[in-house]
Amino acid sequence: MSSVLDFDRTLTDLDHVRLKSLIRRDQRERLPSSRTQQIENTLDACAVVPARHVSPDVVTMHSRVLLLDRASGERNQVTLCYPADAEPAEGFISVLSPLGWSLLGLHAGQVARWSTPTGGERSAEVLAILFQPEASGDFSI
Repeated sequence: MSSVLDFDRTLTDLDHVRLKSLIRRDQRERLPSSRTQQIENTLDACAVVPARHVSPDVVTMHSRVLLLDRASGERNQVTLCYPADAEPAEGFISVLSPLGWSLLGLHAGQVARWSTPTGGERSAEVLAILFQPEASGDFSI
């Protein structure tokens, strides 16, 4: 269980390009400028690898992960998705949400930390990657 810095994150080249485009195209009006800058800084600092070479224990877009809430001990499964596909009640978490962004690029065993809308702090350990598109041979979603 380790904490994570932005440069400890690994993104696929495709996820990196798509997220940069998403921020530039759609989110500048929807996200506060400080949040946009934080996301852009993370994108600039992370390791970017070809999708075919990403480790199967990395959270990529469309990955389904098993999380352990560090405060409650509760386990949850979530799927990381783009904002248009988000259905939090169904476990589909937007990459631009605080939880989603904290998960992107982490390895199994690392701890995601994020702030809640009320200013509280939360954390969850990535116990396992239950599904990762790249590990299944899908390099296009």
